[in-house]
Amino acid sequence: MSETTHDGAVAMSAPPSSDEGLTPAQRAQKYGLSQSGARPSLPEYVRQLWDRRHFISAFASAKLTAQYSQAKLGQVWQVLTPLLNAAVYYLIFGKLIGTSRGVPDFVPFLVTGVFIFTFTQSSVMAGTRAISGNLGLVRALHFPRACLPISFCLMQLQQLLFSMGVLVIILLGFGQVPTWSWLLVFPALTLQFIFNTGLAMVMARMGAKTPDMAQLMPFIMRTWMYASGVMFSIDLILKGKHVPAFVEVLLNANPAAVYIDLMRFALIDSFTAAKLPPHVWAFAGGWALLMGVVGFVYFWKAEERYGRG
Repeated sequence: MSETTHDGAVAMSAPPSSDEGLTPAQRAQKYGLSQSGARPSLPEYVRQLWDRRHFISAFASAKLTAQYSQAKLGQVWQVLTPLLNAAVYYLIFGKLIGTSRGVPDFVPFLVTGVFIFTFTQSSVMAGTRAISGNLGLVRALHFPRACLPISFCLMQLQQLLFSMGVLVIILLGFGQVPTWSWLLVFPALTLQFIFNTGLAMVMARMGAKTPDMAQLMPFIMRTWMYASGVMFSIDLILKGKHVPAFVEVLLNANPAAVYIDLMRFALIDSFTAAKLPPHVWAFAGGWALLMGVVGFVYFWKAEERYGRG
């Protein structure tokens, strides 16, 4: 296409582009381009996670091995840390404060509570840093970001299973005899793992946006521990106290307390069904379903924003 200027010269002008007037989205659609790191649909996201299940398992195992690689005692700290915590709580709460009074089999009662709450506590703390602490990996590779909080929760489950061996020895040493109820450990841990993973995903998204959450979480978790009956019996503490009914309901429905009670019921002979809150299995399943679904969807909603900014 040409046109003549005022001095008689002929100037050539480019033909109009076929892309003129198109929005960036329309251009991308025209040339078959897709957004890098775009959030897939929820079913596709689940499929991608399933395809990377071996990566999730291997990443969890590698992180667990590396966690204590610089310590001389190595993997022994996986068991020693909760045991030392239990010993401190026994001296302070069991002996000095006297929360052991009225609680039969207090040592198994205490150690079980410490180990089970530590599982939730460690999962939440690791989940909070799952994205913010692995930005190099997030920015370098394309994979479903949910792999990270799931891997960290799986790592904590593996660590708990190591600790369970010591817990069994303690139970046997204090006169607990294996019964069929010990098999309830498996469904209880499964429900707790689902709950922990959902909560870790919520914290992973919050921690990715606000890194200061990692500094705040230890205080929140410590408060949660004191409200979960780890070192004392909630029923005995409330006995004779004129507390509002809703406070008692909240304490008994507390998910950490629910999973601790289930494990104590499964492993300790003196912790009978009469000491469980009503519908405790419904509470355990409801918390796992609610937090698992809500946490997964909440995390997926921000998939394309992780690692940016």
